[in-house]
Amino acid sequence: MKLISVIAAQGDVEEHVLMAKRALEELGMEGNVIATIRKEDVAKSDAIILPGGESTTISKLIHKASIAEEIKKAAKEGKPIMGTCAGSILLAKHGDEQIERTKTKLLELMDIWVKRNAFGRQRESFQTTLNIKGIGEFEAVFIRAPAIIKAGDNVEILATFDDYIVAAQQDNIIALTFHPELTDDTKLHKYFLELLLK
Repeated sequence: MKLISVIAAQGDVEEHVLMAKRALEELGMEGNVIATIRKEDVAKSDAIILPGGESTTISKLIHKASIAEEIKKAAKEGKPIMGTCAGSILLAKHGDEQIERTKTKLLELMDIWVKRNAFGRQRESFQTTLNIKGIGEFEAVFIRAPAIIKAGDNVEILATFDDYIVAAQQDNIIALTFHPELTDDTKLHKYFLELLLK
């Protein structure tokens, strides 16, 4: 019985919980998905999802609740971790000047360089079809989305859009600069949860 924790700091927490539950069912895997901001829950999780929101605020909340350390520990132990939108910013080792200016503490788990609001403000939000490596076509929702502008040699690029990297994976860690939980498509959540079987 696997435990999947969705970090309930900000963002589409409930949507991620529902998508992960559906993905588990479709994969025929036994598991429980919870929304939590408790260090104890994160420590005993088998997989962790870090949703979107405002990266500076999420960073403060996860450090204040000592969850940041638990996420780093989980990454070292090879547990699957997925960050979406602002969550992908927090997984990065390198941020842009906006991230430096706001003194956002990154988890530094992926060898990627991220740019906040790469596609513009809220009103410039959009939806587009991506071709994701190992997954196929996926209808992606971008809301004030960041982008990965550079990736280290040990990072696998899963999808690009407008010369930016928008999906990447480094071992057990996945960064998506869009919102897979805002669609009806469970493909990405299934791809993530299948890492538990490897």
